Amino acid sequence: MDNKFKSGEYKSRFADKDYEYKIFIPSFINKPFEWNNRKIPLLLEEAGFALGSLNECSLLVPDINTFIRMNVVKEATISTRIEGTKTEIEEAVLLEENILPEKRDDWNEVNNYINAMNYAIENINRIPLSIRLLKEIHKILLQGVRGEKKQPGEIRKSQNWIGGNSIADAYFIPPPCEELPILLSDLEKFWHNNKLNIPKTLKVALTHYQFETTHPFLDGNGRIGRLLITLELLYYGILNKPILYISDFLEKNKNDYFNILDDVRNNNDIDRWLIFFLKGIIETANKSKNTFEKVIELRMQYEDKIRTLGRRAQLGQKLLILLFSYPIIDTGSVAAKLNIVFNTAKSLLNEFEKLKIIKVFPFQKTKKKQFILWDYFNLYKT
Repeated sequence: MDNKFKSGEYKSRFADKDYEYKIFIPSFINKPFEWNNRKIPLLLEEAGFALGSLNECSLLVPDINTFIRMNVVKEATISTRIEGTKTEIEEAVLLEENILPEKRDDWNEVNNYINAMNYAIENINRIPLSIRLLKEIHKILLQGVRGEKKQPGEIRKSQNWIGGNSIADAYFIPPPCEELPILLSDLEKFWHNNKLNIPKTLKVALTHYQFETTHPFLDGNGRIGRLLITLELLYYGILNKPILYISDFLEKNKNDYFNILDDVRNNNDIDRWLIFFLKGIIETANKSKNTFEKVIELRMQYEDKIRTLGRRAQLGQKLLILLFSYPIIDTGSVAAKLNIVFNTAKSLLNEFEKLKIIKVFPFQKTKKKQFILWDYFNLYKT
């Protein structure tokens, strides 16, 4: 059996008499293949160790689900930035009423990503990893934003392209819509084929390449493809919690990212993509572990300060947990979420400010005074 990786082939299409264009039809991936580069087994081992260490570290973080929210916010901000939005992470955690009107479109796209990711995480055990699940996520992603007229939640029924103003000057043209049912069926079979002797982390890498190449939606393919990476890591049991997001690595290496995907299509060089992807997993896992270690240390410092509040220390602990989920917050929100009166919330926030746990949010766009858990917030900005 020939297990050499074959990416697919270009086929000519004619738009009219004036020009022809080439579409790319990927090969099926639900089959064995061999890699040749000797770096790949070594990187696989390193990636496994890095992911295992990240899993272990997450077990040491009390209330881990509280901290996951900021991981999702950061991922949403960066993943949508790759597509051209300009929302900063501090804006992403604000309420829409506090966002300048000219920035609300971008803010909505980021928050749709957050909602889509949360939906995926909550439902991955209810709905098997499937095109059906991706369609549901896609519908949330495009709801009420610039792509809302591009068939949210539906596999495309017309040709799309990447780059350029039209198909005539496109950078890359994915397969035509009539090829999608069989390609997506093959992708689903690949996800659930336990007879393939392919390490699961490599299956995640191959999925990302195939999904980006197939480009099954009219809009939002990049965001869904990056979201799918975390979803697969959860589904395969590689991660215990959704604590690894690779968009930061992909944005910083954006040119290499796109060039390497092209190299797979043009030269069948899947090894180069696997190496790049594994390096991204290793770098991201190590960075995430480092962040969690800093979170643990910072939380201990906060708790030491809160103990000085005496009888109010127990309420202070509840406020601290709330701030880890909502690091920028106003007095009214604290009162509502902790079910306490406004003056009690105001007094407690003032005490936190004196202890230098929080400070007034410097970029006020609302009459409501807001506070930020500054040192914690900064861990996710680096």
